[in-house]
Amino acid sequence: MSTANLLRLILLAAIWGGSFLFMRIAAPVLGPGVLIEYRVVFAALFLAAMALLLKKPLGWRRHWKHYFVLGFFNSALPFLLFAWSARTLSASVLSVLNATAPMWGALIGAVWQRQMVSARVLLGLVLGTVGVALLVGFDHVSSRDGAGFAIAAALFAAFNYGIATTYAKAAPAVEPFANAHGSMWAAAILTLPALLLFPQPGEPTMGIMAAALALGILCSGVAYLLYYGLVRDVGPTSALTVTFLNPLFGILWGALFLHEVVGWYTVAGAAIVIVGTALVTGYRPPFLKQKAA
Repeated sequence: MSTANLLRLILLAAIWGGSFLFMRIAAPVLGPGVLIEYRVVFAALFLAAMALLLKKPLGWRRHWKHYFVLGFFNSALPFLLFAWSARTLSASVLSVLNATAPMWGALIGAVWQRQMVSARVLLGLVLGTVGVALLVGFDHVSSRDGAGFAIAAALFAAFNYGIATTYAKAAPAVEPFANAHGSMWAAAILTLPALLLFPQPGEPTMGIMAAALALGILCSGVAYLLYYGLVRDVGPTSALTVTFLNPLFGILWGALFLHEVVGWYTVAGAAIVIVGTALVTGYRPPFLKQKAA
């Protein structure tokens, strides 16, 4: 991987790690429904502008059902669940719980294909469970009212990312940019009922609206462009490395900007979850593969 691509990868991890910071800032004031509607609409508008600039067709009439499935499982539902959890949990905890998504994806894929999980995958699942238990068991946020439901909701959000990954493998072949663009418009429609379920609890300030804008344009629109660019230039395996870097930035931003406590359990829990994810997905860094070759 070239230095330029490595820097893009780190930038992407920093942006996606920052999404939990922005949700933690804005969700208690805007509520999950309003915040996520802002997020997906801002992202959809940004990607629509980029589609015009890059002359990339959406093919809505042909693929609208596909966009709605992807928009529900990969955006609308998990975004809402994370935003709901962000009213209670810290950005650090949210980022680590999000890192379990590849594990869920591997497990769902094995069940879908009716394959027995290997000893490596089983070990990875056990380690992932231990890492999450260590993190939430020692972190002080677990003692807050409703923390248990918030943790379950965040894990279920990650589970939905696993469903989306499994679906995408068997879905019609659609250009990656169109997937991102179309699924955001679908998510914007699917999120509308949440505006009634979760009324806005507070009056937003300029800072809150800036966080919502950053969540939509930066953490969804720009991030998708970076990610699919990396998949094109370095391949999906190398691009997958971002999964292991996201929690590091989620913890870093939470500590720097929200003064969240980073204890030994935060570092240990995140490290164990990352190792478990690597085992479950069978991920090996490209430089190890090159040495083996």
